[in-house]
Amino acid sequence: FFFSSARSMTAAAIAMRLLRLSKRPSSTTSSTSAALSCCLAASTLWIDSSSASAFSGTSITAAHFATRAGIRNGSSSIRSISSSGRRMGADGDGEAAEPTVNVAANLAEVRSRIDAKVEECHRAKGSVRLVAVSKTKPTELLREAYDAGQRAFGENYAQELMTKASEMPEDVSWHFIGPLQSNKAAPLVKKVGLPQLACVETVASMKLANKLNNAVDSLVKDRGEGEDSKANTLGIYLQVNTSGEESKSGLSPGAELIDLARDVAATCPRLSIDGLMTIGAPGDFSCFDALVRCREEVADALGVEVDSLDLSMGMSGDYEHAIERGATSVRVGSTIFGARDYSNLNKK
Repeated sequence: FFFSSARSMTAAAIAMRLLRLSKRPSSTTSSTSAALSCCLAASTLWIDSSSASAFSGTSITAAHFATRAGIRNGSSSIRSISSSGRRMGADGDGEAAEPTVNVAANLAEVRSRIDAKVEECHRAKGSVRLVAVSKTKPTELLREAYDAGQRAFGENYAQELMTKASEMPEDVSWHFIGPLQSNKAAPLVKKVGLPQLACVETVASMKLANKLNNAVDSLVKDRGEGEDSKANTLGIYLQVNTSGEESKSGLSPGAELIDLARDVAATCPRLSIDGLMTIGAPGDFSCFDALVRCREEVADALGVEVDSLDLSMGMSGDYEHAIERGATSVRVGSTIFGARDYSNLNKK
């Protein structure tokens, strides 16, 4: 009856059954509704997005049905079912809660895997930075990671980063890792500030570079600080489309990448080219190798040491492979914070 493959249909059937039972005489309803409610309490049932439409956006809770059926005792222990597909409080107040995630344990596991891979590759301990990608996640989960020692966080949306930066401690190091519209550059820099905004990893045009450079210059002048201080420059990575996919952003390896690197270095004194970033095609680890070659070419063009440039590559599904191929910064999100919920983006 409670097979996982039919969980949504089962939950819906139980819901409707309980409603009908609640209208029958109490002598018939009592034992049956109690049994069904116990099933609900003992089973972890979810109504996923494919079946939620059957309820026209309403929230349906086991506690509600138990009440309708005349059950009073033990209702607080009955799990609720929401049409949003997320667990709800037993009070059935309609406020969806984040699924339980042990952020500290997940973070420790990822760090352990990183350390093991670094040792296996005979690389220096601490040579790989972990950026915890917290997009769409509530600040409470970020604080759990912070309390567990995490300081580098990655966000994909400018407004979300600005909001979270105001709610988190000042020693957090923020990495912007999503597409950044040029008109969001100045607000991002001004709101988050330096050095809290440690790096914008997705620079792939001179237009964006100029906007960021001007925003940092304006911030520095407003603060009245020294012109040559390292704290008065913003770190950037040049994003490279190593897979050649049209759906991916970034510069093409070769002349396009080299030209932009030289132009930024020559005309944007408030920006520091600290490395390269790529997303790559899932399962195609040659994309990582391509970024390694790009780094060598950029280092040669700028006259800097190869090791002075970071390689930001690798995510939850492939960060260990990326480390094997030379990554110095990995971006891990769902493995730490759990699956993402994009339903709240319009509220940010």
